[in-house]
Amino acid sequence: MSGDTVLLTGASGLVGAEVAARLTVAGRRVAAVLHSNSDIRCNNGSVVEPALRVSGDIRRPGFGLPDDIAARLGTEVGLIVHCAATTAFDATPESYEELNVGGATHAVQLALDWDVPLVHVSTAYVCGLRGGVIREDELDTGQGFGNGYEQSKLRAEQLVHAAGERGLRWTIVRPGIVTGGLSDGAIREYKNLYTVVKLMVEGKLRTLPGRYDATLALAPVDHVADVIAAAVQDFDAVAGQTLHAVGRDTLSLREVSDVLAEYPSFDVATFVPESSFRAEDLDPIEREYYQRIGVLYTSYFQRRLSFDTTDADRLLDGLPPRTGKDYLRLLLDHCLETGYLGAPLLSIEDMLARTSFGEVTR
Repeated sequence: MSGDTVLLTGASGLVGAEVAARLTVAGRRVAAVLHSNSDIRCNNGSVVEPALRVSGDIRRPGFGLPDDIAARLGTEVGLIVHCAATTAFDATPESYEELNVGGATHAVQLALDWDVPLVHVSTAYVCGLRGGVIREDELDTGQGFGNGYEQSKLRAEQLVHAAGERGLRWTIVRPGIVTGGLSDGAIREYKNLYTVVKLMVEGKLRTLPGRYDATLALAPVDHVADVIAAAVQDFDAVAGQTLHAVGRDTLSLREVSDVLAEYPSFDVATFVPESSFRAEDLDPIEREYYQRIGVLYTSYFQRRLSFDTTDADRLLDGLPPRTGKDYLRLLLDHCLETGYLGAPLLSIEDMLARTSFGEVTR
């Protein structure tokens, strides 16, 4: 290795910021590749100041780094962590090609040029539409995909594997559905699954194609960052391995529906077999929500799967965190408290105060 500096792409993203924080606390020098002059803000609101901020663009060879900075980093960087990607399910094929496939291509080449290892962040859902237990060492089994995002991340992993034949030392980390923190359910930004849950509980998506025994693999953001940071700190132990960064428990749609039903202010969507679902039968407003947003997520309501975490468990020397119904309640409570899902519930103190001033009537 050339040095102890870690070059980190996607440092301002939800996962990347947490990785930057962990590596900084561990005493590693972080060089953050940023496309814009944005803060590296953690999930708890704190701001990380990396040792070096570098303006770059993962769509360009060498991340578009100026020659003088690239030459300097080539002597200081000992490992590259590639977190940057688009995780949108509705991106264009061109965006997936430029950001997810092109970004991985450039990360691989830079690691080869500098002769340093690469920790590449992918997604557990490169398994696509398969079911059953997904092993960490599985990749291309001829599976179909629910969206272009999954397919682009499979292609990125294939590039990493192929570069191994050219001397690249690599580790791949595959997060599940990234969700809020383990201790309080907090999350910095509400995207993807949060979006469709919001539409469901607000009654905008009342009927969806799905099966109640389908399962979701939630991945608390702090656990995902722990796996990535541990892979950096103990790279030799996981070189050539793929690590699933997911919670211990998968949640069935039946369990999700049961938990949602505990909240009086929530509507609970009905899932019907795909064969009997017809978007034309929805009222015009619901049909609009379904066709523009709901359809992006419905493939996740069809899959029955779980992810093996043997190698990730060995790295962390322990089992993944529990992510069952109690964890889901924690996420939903935080969404209520912040106002993301309807008005926050009143505390007992607020209720008593309102009663004292005549605001609660009988």
